[in-house]
Amino acid sequence: MNMIIIDDFIKHFSSVFANLDHLQPWEITKNLTGILIKQIENLDCNFVVTNGIAIHKTAIIEQGAIIKAPVIICENCFIGANTYLRNGVYLGNAVLIGPGCEIKTSIVFNETKIAHFNFIGDCIVGNNCNFEAGSIAANCFNEKTDKTISVLFNSKVIKTNFEKFGSLIGDNCKIGANAVLSPGTILKPYSIVKRLELVEQIK
Repeated sequence: MNMIIIDDFIKHFSSVFANLDHLQPWEITKNLTGILIKQIENLDCNFVVTNGIAIHKTAIIEQGAIIKAPVIICENCFIGANTYLRNGVYLGNAVLIGPGCEIKTSIVFNETKIAHFNFIGDCIVGNNCNFEAGSIAANCFNEKTDKTISVLFNSKVIKTNFEKFGSLIGDNCKIGANAVLSPGTILKPYSIVKRLELVEQIK
């Protein structure tokens, strides 16, 4: 199998999520709920843990945010009003989630900013990325008869055999307003997606 090494995309990924180097990105998101439950068990006393939701004492959560376990929100995060976090979410240090966003079954690394009214589904997102308003990381093919997702990596197509997977987004990527990342998108570090652009790596 053409193995994707996430540390090639996201610096220090394996130091935060150890012992996952045998898994492909879509296998990690598929099993993220269980992975986060184990991570929560090893958090230090700077986190307040309530019913599977771990929030660092320095994080700011605005009114109206809905957070469903398991979730880890790390140091100096900001969660805007009416944000929806569900089905397993990890937010690294100083992640900013703007108002009205939905983050589902995703890992978002340090200092990434996701503006308002975004959807991020079944994704692994690197450090210092920026999503402008209204951008979408889609996680399923509603319009296809065969909804199985494949990815393009090193000019080869890999079948995930899953019907839910969003994107692997490397460090320092910039996603423009109202852009759409199709399911199975792989973005190398420092990639730029223009405003209104559709990324569809497999036609």
